[in-house]
Amino acid sequence: MATKKIHVVPFRRKREGKTNYKKRLRLLLSHKLRLVIRKSLKNIIIQFVEYDQQGDKIILSVSSKVLERDYGWKINKGNAPSAYLTGLLAGLKAKQKGINDAVFDIGLQSSVKGSRIYAAVKGVIDSGITVPCSEEMLPNYDIVKGIKIAQFSEMLKKSSNEKYQRQFSHYLKQNVEPEKISTLFEDAKQKILLNFKG
Repeated sequence: MATKKIHVVPFRRKREGKTNYKKRLRLLLSHKLRLVIRKSLKNIIIQFVEYDQQGDKIILSVSSKVLERDYGWKINKGNAPSAYLTGLLAGLKAKQKGINDAVFDIGLQSSVKGSRIYAAVKGVIDSGITVPCSEEMLPNYDIVKGIKIAQFSEMLKKSSNEKYQRQFSHYLKQNVEPEKISTLFEDAKQKILLNFKG
């Protein structure tokens, strides 16, 4: 008679720390598309994903790299303003495909109030897509518009020009003054909205 316990090997993605199956099951039980947002240091990727037994199907995918190519956003594509613009763009494209609602799938990322992930969610919501999300988790418009970045750059420029040059070297290479990021944000936002008007 066997006395040893049977050892059950967890799913590979669980072992590798890539999937939380309990959280995934709760999302799938909603029977809605999932709004999947992933970030890196330099980019934001937003996808609308549909469950399928053979493997998830990506219905729509938008990367923040598109902002430079199509909307003149020449600066950092991994910050909160670019996350919002990418979310707005993804939401408007989703509306064109007849998508009206989705559930937010944060995956294994940490949920940080006002972070760039929530800036992207705010962009999707502002496009007209219904995404259940607590209002207090979304960043305020100062963060989304880049006013905080502009204020920080002005403060740094006054205190240490060397640090300013180093911190905002990418902006300066593109001949963009970081203090004017909110103007650049509004220009890009208007271009996106005009592109989808009517």
